[in-house]
Amino acid sequence: MKYKLEWIYKLKGGEGVLVTSDWLDGETALLFGEEIERSGKGKELTFYDEAGTSWILKEMKKLLIEVEEEPHDILVFFDGGYNKDTNESGLGAVIYYKQGKKKYRIRSNQLFHELENNNEAEYAALHYALSLLEELGVSQMSCEFKGDAQGVLKQLEGDWPCYEENLSRWLDNIEEKINGLSLHARYTPISRNENKEADKLASQALEGKVIHSKMQLL
Repeated sequence: MKYKLEWIYKLKGGEGVLVTSDWLDGETALLFGEEIERSGKGKELTFYDEAGTSWILKEMKKLLIEVEEEPHDILVFFDGGYNKDTNESGLGAVIYYKQGKKKYRIRSNQLFHELENNNEAEYAALHYALSLLEELGVSQMSCEFKGDAQGVLKQLEGDWPCYEENLSRWLDNIEEKINGLSLHARYTPISRNENKEADKLASQALEGKVIHSKMQLL
């Protein structure tokens, strides 16, 4: 989850100016807030998360202790592949997250049947990634989704319409799962070159190579 700070900066003569920070990770936001308080030049210091919820400094300290023990700072890459000769789809997902003071990566794939084309495989891949988050116990967190399926991401943002009935059902299922996990979701289209990890996992699924690994990162 990202946070921003707002406070009144005290000027000479008793006047004050409302100041707003950039979006920061929780630890940086807290350190910044403590520095403002120590300086004695800020008042009415308030923290806001991306959903608009607000905290004072004391509440923010308690919140971050609680959040630290849960999976957070979540980044998800997803990709889907399709083999028209076998009517099989490969779904790939890579999840980066923090828990405690450690960073982790999950790499996972799945072979899926009965999809119609590569487009549908992209929706299924995102839905699969959400199922992995559900298994991880992610809830009420900020989560960024990255993929080269621009149509999927733009439709989830509400920027593009979806006319195909089968794809619309996938969108409904994806949104239902996001809402069920109470995620604050951000969607970032990337190039295929930037999505190599998830693409490789999808291809490996089509080759019959099942992968599900969790690794602590240095």
